[in-house]
Amino acid sequence: MRTLIGLPLVAVVLAALSASTATAAYCGAACYNKCGCEPACCPQPACCTVMKTCREVVWEKQQMTCYKTVYEKSLQTKTINCVKYVPETHVKECPYTVCKPVYEQKTRTCTYTVCKPVWETKTKDICYTVCKPVWETKTKDICYTVCKPVYETKTKTECYTVCKPVWETKTKDICYTVCKPVYETKTKTCNYTVCKPVYEQKTREVCHVVCKPVHYTKEVQECCGRWETQVTECPGPVVTKCVREPGCWTWDPCCCRCVYCPGECKTIQVQCPPRKICKRVWVPEVRTRTINCCRYEREVIKKQVPYTVCRMVPEVRTKTYTYQVCHMVPEKGVKTLTYKVCRMVPEQKTRTYTYQVCRMVPEKCVKTLTYKVCRMVPEQKTRTYT
Repeated sequence: MRTLIGLPLVAVVLAALSASTATAAYCGAACYNKCGCEPACCPQPACCTVMKTCREVVWEKQQMTCYKTVYEKSLQTKTINCVKYVPETHVKECPYTVCKPVYEQKTRTCTYTVCKPVWETKTKDICYTVCKPVWETKTKDICYTVCKPVYETKTKTECYTVCKPVWETKTKDICYTVCKPVYETKTKTCNYTVCKPVYEQKTREVCHVVCKPVHYTKEVQECCGRWETQVTECPGPVVTKCVREPGCWTWDPCCCRCVYCPGECKTIQVQCPPRKICKRVWVPEVRTRTINCCRYEREVIKKQVPYTVCRMVPEVRTKTYTYQVCHMVPEKGVKTLTYKVCRMVPEQKTRTYTYQVCRMVPEKCVKTLTYKVCRMVPEQKTRTYT
């Protein structure tokens, strides 16, 4: 709404700004600045009001009818067939087996295995591979440069020291200890306990329950019924029929014969004949029936049962066994070791030697070189060891 109100104000401002360029009179005449007329004939610019149609949104209340589907619950009686289970009791005899312990004294021989060492000498062959060298001779040409010597003979005296070895024999005593085994036989007595069974006869009272059947009768209300057919007579509907009354014969002089004239049509209400409706109706009925029942009563029977009790009585026994004990006895010994000591004694000497000074002159030569190549060939060998 504020935007619609502000639009006329904007139009007035734009009209005022454009008044300097063009001016319009109320009479419809126009005067422009560049028309060339005199200033006296052009009126002064004036402000004008421009009217504009504005639309306003108006809300109108109206009533409208809405329909909604509503479901209504209805109860309908329906007859269904049901099954009722009546418990019935039967008696069944089940034989069972009882394990009665019977003790019997027997003797059993136990065989056990002892590992006894037996030494046996065997021989085993081991195959191994030895790489045997095979030498092959080859030839190769080598180009080389030889410096040819030009010799010059010179003499020089030199003093030098020579170390002369002097050997000396020495002796050293070494003490060592040897552990010598000494075996000693000992005897040990060991006490052990053996459980000896002692059997004793006893009697105990055993109670067991026996179920005895008791027969009796009982009256039971039983729901039953029957289906009956009911016949209902409904009157027939009323129907509207069109009935024409009987006509008459009239002489027609034009045709020279009698013409039949039908009677007037009437509308009458006629009721149709009644109809019969048959429907089945369940008639409930309660009956009393006598049934035979059986119940079991528990009876406790006591009985004396003999049994044997085995009681283990401990008995102490003695066993003697012999064993050897080995202990090491240290024994000292002395060993004499002879060895040599070398001592170097320096000695001064003088020698005069003649030497040559060689000046090398290079010279190129070709030489054929023969060399050997070693190739390892594997060879299988066998070695026997015990």
